[in-house]
Amino acid sequence: MTKIVVCAPSGPFERSSAAKVEHFARDQPGITLVFHEQCFARAGHFAGTDAQRVAALVACANDPDYDAVWFARGGYGACRIAEQALARMDETARGKAYLGCSDAGYLLAGLYRNGIGRPVHAPMPVDVERADGNAAISRVFAFLAGDCTTLEPTLDGRPAAAFNLTTLAMLVGTPLMPDLAGHVVMVEEVSEHLYAIDRLFFHLAAAMPAMKLAGLRLGRVSEVPHNDRPFGADAEDIARYWCGRAGVPFLGRANIGHDCANRIVPFGARDVWGLAPTGDAP
Repeated sequence: MTKIVVCAPSGPFERSSAAKVEHFARDQPGITLVFHEQCFARAGHFAGTDAQRVAALVACANDPDYDAVWFARGGYGACRIAEQALARMDETARGKAYLGCSDAGYLLAGLYRNGIGRPVHAPMPVDVERADGNAAISRVFAFLAGDCTTLEPTLDGRPAAAFNLTTLAMLVGTPLMPDLAGHVVMVEEVSEHLYAIDRLFFHLAAAMPAMKLAGLRLGRVSEVPHNDRPFGADAEDIARYWCGRAGVPFLGRANIGHDCANRIVPFGARDVWGLAPTGDAP
């Protein structure tokens, strides 16, 4: 039995959405799912005050009754509480998986840097509201049950990590930034103009040589807003250009993004996780 607790380090979650995920989880063998009450708190933009969000995350991480902590949604806010929460996590927290993406990448990065648990880029409960959302939710449950067909298919023997592009660019130079030397790093983005994608890569490219990456893969760059004139390059062109400037191998595409096809990327090397080869996912 895998016991999962959901908390919301960023934006608030809707009870109606939680009910859909809970209903779906009841039909999944070997899964127990609980939403922490903090998920439904509200304080301006956030799921409760910074103090409330820290307390809930630490309580979930340090609770021996749960095997995995699942972040409810992205938005914004995890970076405000990450350092405080990480400092209060105990030995129990080190035995858990932590799953999420988007703004949750700040926490995944900090966890990875500090050697706490097993960070995983993965779909989140909020995906239940997307078209084909149950497939994304099911992918997380299957992964936690050991199903390797849920994984990003390009994963190989090298360690990997996956981030939203904005999140990774903002992590550079902060106490949350992990050592990614030798890693294949995958990035995706949503709702940004192409000039903004270029600007983010400009910032990231300045740091990439020192990061000593094994290479970079580009996930989906979706819902690009219309601009007043064409940028003159697409997202892959931009990624290739800045990887070339930084001297980092561009390794092609990855099947990650802000959608229900988002595949799972455990941080680190596959042999550390004991994972077998990937395959086709549902």
